[in-house]
Amino acid sequence: MSYMYMPGATAVGITYDSGVVFASERRIAYGNFLVSKTTKKTFQITPKVGAACAGLVADMQILSLQISALAKIRKMELKRDVPPNSIAKMMSNMMYERRFFPLLTQVIVGGVVDKPIIYTLDPLGSVLPDEYAAVGTGAEMALGVLDPQFKENMSEQEAVDLAVKAVRSATMRDSFSGDGIDVLVINAEGSKEIQHTAN
Repeated sequence: MSYMYMPGATAVGITYDSGVVFASERRIAYGNFLVSKTTKKTFQITPKVGAACAGLVADMQILSLQISALAKIRKMELKRDVPPNSIAKMMSNMMYERRFFPLLTQVIVGGVVDKPIIYTLDPLGSVLPDEYAAVGTGAEMALGVLDPQFKENMSEQEAVDLAVKAVRSATMRDSFSGDGIDVLVINAEGSKEIQHTAN
């Protein structure tokens, strides 16, 4: 698939001792045209599950709205929080059903119900569990930072700092990524969002 008219992006997800951190930059570019500098690519799916995306943001917006609605119905049926693996499977099913007309987005989804976990999904719905992940045109640069510096049971601040550092390293070299960083932190107590400037 050519990146020429596919919007680029960089998004990362990291687990830490009591939760997960998602970070993504805000730029949307088609080819050599910069469409937006303020696009949010982190999503709250349920109070304890979130996601970040790279690719077509419109597809991810629709996917997150539909999965969020399904998760609310499932929570009413189960009378308990829907775990991240169930959310990932619901996303996977929806993406696989549309495999002949796919949602052009790569997704990192995760959260904490029993323990922190993240999953990476491609546009056809493959589900890959991991402790940290990066997607998008800047994923190689981000993983170059994550691979040597990730360690198990990091503190929340260490995980946030590493996520920001990974996305920032990608924005230095990937022309499709840039213009600030959105961070979403989810733990057993709830969630919070942090914004970092472009510098």
